[in-house]
Amino acid sequence: MRFPGRLAAAIDVLTDMDQRKRPVSEALRAWGLNNRFAGAGDRAAIGNLVYDALRRRASHAFAMGSDTPRALVLAVALRDWGETGDSLNAAFAGDSHAPAPVTPEEYAGANADLSQAPDATRADVPEWLAPSLERAFGARWVAEGEAMAGRPSLDLRANALKASPEKVMKSLHRFAPRLAEIAPFGLTMPAGPRDARTPNVTNDEGYLKGWFDVQDQGSQIVAALAGARESEQVLDLCAGAGGKTLALAAAMGNKGQIFAYDSDRARLAPIYDRLKRNGVRNVQVRPPNPGALDDLVEKMDRVVVDAPCTGTGTWRRRPDTKWKLTPELLAQRQAEQAALLLEAAPYLKPGGVLVYITCSILPEENDDQVAAFLATHSGFASLDIAQAWRQTLITDLPGDLATPAGGLCLTPRRTGTDGFYCHLLHKSG
Repeated sequence: MRFPGRLAAAIDVLTDMDQRKRPVSEALRAWGLNNRFAGAGDRAAIGNLVYDALRRRASHAFAMGSDTPRALVLAVALRDWGETGDSLNAAFAGDSHAPAPVTPEEYAGANADLSQAPDATRADVPEWLAPSLERAFGARWVAEGEAMAGRPSLDLRANALKASPEKVMKSLHRFAPRLAEIAPFGLTMPAGPRDARTPNVTNDEGYLKGWFDVQDQGSQIVAALAGARESEQVLDLCAGAGGKTLALAAAMGNKGQIFAYDSDRARLAPIYDRLKRNGVRNVQVRPPNPGALDDLVEKMDRVVVDAPCTGTGTWRRRPDTKWKLTPELLAQRQAEQAALLLEAAPYLKPGGVLVYITCSILPEENDDQVAAFLATHSGFASLDIAQAWRQTLITDLPGDLATPAGGLCLTPRRTGTDGFYCHLLHKSG
């Protein structure tokens, strides 16, 4: 496919999303099934156009004076990918698969000044979230939103049970991975421009042998901050597919015991194959059967609560969810988080640590939840997150990462990672 056809296809995908109210991944998959002639390069380019349009939907719509699929895709080509109105119209001429020619109004949108746009528009976030983000980041909240609208890197975690980062880099040398800046076993491949394809590392021999796993560096950092040690008993209460479970197992050197549990069987299902591929032997999976965790009450050294959340920290990877988030969904997630903290507390033995994690950047899901929990649990107190950072990552905690309540918040702007929150709570002896 030539570039005009790719633009037209991206417009079709966005139109399908709007009409059918389907997720971006589903709409792209459906387009691919209906257009099997398209090669891998075509699908990658179309996906990049669609995702870039969704990441900056508000600012692109403001610039173009319209939020139609056509306006958004042309905005990506003109404002992000370096095309001009003349270059597009020259490419469109005589191409039967091309969109209609670029209009004078669309030409103007390519160079629109956003300095007078509302803050939420420049930040590319829903307007109703502006007060929350300003509370989280102060005067820098617009810059945080702008960074959240960029493309994410592809991050990997070398599995210390089988390989070193250097061994993984050698296996993936054709993709030119780099060592991550913070996570001790992390590697990263920055996102490319325009129609660049994301490396398919899951076909690599090293992946199949369990030398590494795909995991955002932010997720690796908060898993490391959990501080799991070789001799401990650890409950991963919201294990899901097991990404953090695997990181905890590697940190513990396959010693001690991890109990992996999730209330959703479907979410938990992939963990079995992942444990086998990674060579993990110290994890016991507990399916959500009645009384599945009764024998663990007051026996755990650590309980990790990777709580369900709005996913605001993953907007770079799932930009369609940004525009679907509502106050009602936020309230639902807050209720679930509060319930999980209450559920987790009894499993800790005296002196144990409760590790609260979200992939959210909203204080309502982070500091506010911890404050509410501490208000009703006098036997718990926050641990020094800066000390935990120094002990785990052997550097000083950057000052802007600490939150007012004593937690930590990672973001694309400050750490080059997805957005993650972590708070450590100690249960008195």
